[in-house]
Amino acid sequence: MNKGRLRQFHAALAGGFGSLVMGALNVWPSYTSVLYASNATTPLSSPMTKAEESLLGSLPSLGAIVGSALVGWLINSFGRRNGGVILSLPVVLSWALVSVSSSINLILAARFLAGISGGGYLVLAPIFISEVAEDAIRGGLASASIFMYCMGSLLSYLAGWFLTYRTIIWLQLILSIGCTILILLVVESPVYLLRQKREEDARQAIAKYRGLPASSMVVIDELTRLKHQIMPAVELISVTDTDRDPKAEEAEKQMLNNEDVVPEQPKALSPLKLLFISPVSRRAFILVMTVITIQVFMGIVPVQVYAKTVFKETDPSKSDLYTVVFAVIQFGGAIFSALVADKAGRRILIISSSILVCLCMVSLGFLLQTRSAPAWLTVVLLMAYCFSFLIGAGTVPYVLLAEVFESEVQGLASTMIIEWVWLLNFFALAVFPYLISAFGIYGCFYLFGAMSLLNAIISFIIVPETKGLSNAQIQDLFRARKKN
Repeated sequence: MNKGRLRQFHAALAGGFGSLVMGALNVWPSYTSVLYASNATTPLSSPMTKAEESLLGSLPSLGAIVGSALVGWLINSFGRRNGGVILSLPVVLSWALVSVSSSINLILAARFLAGISGGGYLVLAPIFISEVAEDAIRGGLASASIFMYCMGSLLSYLAGWFLTYRTIIWLQLILSIGCTILILLVVESPVYLLRQKREEDARQAIAKYRGLPASSMVVIDELTRLKHQIMPAVELISVTDTDRDPKAEEAEKQMLNNEDVVPEQPKALSPLKLLFISPVSRRAFILVMTVITIQVFMGIVPVQVYAKTVFKETDPSKSDLYTVVFAVIQFGGAIFSALVADKAGRRILIISSSILVCLCMVSLGFLLQTRSAPAWLTVVLLMAYCFSFLIGAGTVPYVLLAEVFESEVQGLASTMIIEWVWLLNFFALAVFPYLISAFGIYGCFYLFGAMSLLNAIISFIIVPETKGLSNAQIQDLFRARKKN
């Protein structure tokens, strides 16, 4: 592997490492809550209440909403590297506070701070990867955030099984510092450098990410393409999307024939206006919002919550083992998706994954409704569901997020979509107990199965195959889809 690809992998690792930290952060309460709530074992000044236990788990999600909103300003003002360093500091401070505190209020504040970093990195990673990755490996690198999140969950489950409370906190602190170091060592994005009018630095950055001399034609051609790509978008009427007005054509001819007329400078569009005025950007936004919304309602977060209960009911003595195996399967599914995304393609992965999830959910619903199978089979189906979800439906939407938008709207679109994801996850967890009361757990699984089938159908209709295509080719693909 040449140095250029190593730097691309480093960028994906650095961007995704915030998700690893977030995965470890989210899992931590699963084995710490009991410790905090017990009179005999709590390291706090007083045992934790039920309300505080709820906040211990949910506050990182609220912090993530804040982090997702801030990341665009940070990386556009300070760069992808320096902005990422700043974004990593709240989680470092968070674990430093937890390590010295016995106050639950301070620990809750620290959990909120840590969520700011995790939420911000989930936006930063696809933006950074889309700006530095080669087309041939972009899909695999764009999956980094998902499988790094799964790795963080796995590490945290293992830590909770084998390590002491204080050791786990120090491990979390080391991981957070590692996040800062990794992003500090990346080569800055050439797109950011060009926007800062640092053309020579941008050329050197491209050369490093491609592993080629700065004077090579590949580097020069990519620099030229990026310069055209990030030129300010202008408010022009596209002949491909709007019928031509004969009077407008006549007026245009008269202007062209009049040598004394000074052409008016086109008016630059803001990213927000471009996102919804440009037909190509609008179609890309609708596509990603649709598949990522349906993905949330395929039930991965509620199922993970329910899985812990299933494991305890199946065999309390092996619940820790089952939980770790569950995390291993999540990680394995995400790795599988990253390895095949640039070979099998995005479209086939999301469709086949959704169909498999549908089969698992319907089978689980039937078994729980009829009580016709042993508990271990329910565990196996839950694990099969998890793997099926992460090989496509759980990862491909984030790959699309990293590759379908023009650079002018990439940051804004990513921020808006990730904010939406955090809100949907919060909503899904909030309504899940009420759905269980109304329809039973088997009814919820039937609902998740129906949403999975809907995802397969909609993905078959609207998701284009973007494997191996450059950003410009993907934009042309969206233009062509309207004509068809």
